[in-house]
Amino acid sequence: MYDTYMREIVLDTETTGLDPAQGHKIVEIGCVELENHMPTGRTFQEYLNPEREMDAEVIAVHGITNEFVKDKPKFKEVADKFIEFIGLDSKLVIHNAAFDMKFLNAELTACGREPLSYDRVIDTLLMARQKFPGSRVNLNELCKRFNVDASARTVHGALLDSELLAEVYLELIGGREPGLVLNMKKQENKTMAQTIQMPREKIYHEPRSFPASQDEIEAHKSFLAKIPNNFWESI
Repeated sequence: MYDTYMREIVLDTETTGLDPAQGHKIVEIGCVELENHMPTGRTFQEYLNPEREMDAEVIAVHGITNEFVKDKPKFKEVADKFIEFIGLDSKLVIHNAAFDMKFLNAELTACGREPLSYDRVIDTLLMARQKFPGSRVNLNELCKRFNVDASARTVHGALLDSELLAEVYLELIGGREPGLVLNMKKQENKTMAQTIQMPREKIYHEPRSFPASQDEIEAHKSFLAKIPNNFWESI
């Protein structure tokens, strides 16, 4: 069992452009819930009406069209649902967090909500750069490195990318549940202690006899006869 409970949210966004200061908005939010670093199956996804047109090159990246989002809710209409899902203190696992956080905080501030603290963020891009210096560490490359199946990622998608990132994140932190090794060692130590404390019965074995054959005895006598003044004849 875990000594403490840990909840994390793997998060990604898709946007109309690169900079909220230029009026760009979020068009999709995707989140995956982790408990003690393992997916729970709970997710959050919303497509959003950015109230502006997207250029063709942006649509080519994520595949979300102007027509598709024109009847979707605005961010302010889902803000409370989003805040409820991520919670007040859950860590936010984000790849290239500076990008997503500036958009999320611009949207939250615009609708009168508190911005998210960067203290909550775990940036997997920084983790990957530290672990694999000099290597390409975008999500596609990390999926290849860790054999995570990204075949469904024909375009960027916030929920799909969050699901992939959850697997990549697990590999970046060691590829197994934290505490699992410690728990196994505790169990091994417990078993060992139980074994040491158990009384051990004394087991008596009958002496085993391996007599030499007559041929071996004669061969041995013949060998000794060839050795002058050997001391074996006196014992």
